[in-house]
Amino acid sequence: MSTTRYSEDHEWISVDGDVGTVGITDYAQKALGDVVFVELPDVGAVFIKGDEAAVVESVKAASEIYAPVNGEVTEVNVTLNDDPSLVNQSADDAGWFFKIRMDDAGQLDELMTEDQYEEFVKDLD
Repeated sequence: MSTTRYSEDHEWISVDGDVGTVGITDYAQKALGDVVFVELPDVGAVFIKGDEAAVVESVKAASEIYAPVNGEVTEVNVTLNDDPSLVNQSADDAGWFFKIRMDDAGQLDELMTEDQYEEFVKDLD
């Protein structure tokens, strides 16, 4: 069973065991508009929570994607290199960015649950 948590920077992490899949929320992709380019991290890159891990560019702006937890990148979604619009079409599934092996699962407790995130974005509109 996987657990999904959300950051205030609009990243989500879906965790299965000690590996989390990271992407941006549907709210974030709507705010960005049509995604035209994604810069993914290298497999083996090590991040501390809050580090810039990837970049997404849209017709409106470029935005950094931050690591929601400490860990090492184990896989990247290379499909986004050829089809960055997947981020718009399926932000919370096929449009994921990278997988990270977490150093400290306790960091998930510092992120929001889905209900907390929905309340958080209501206050932004």
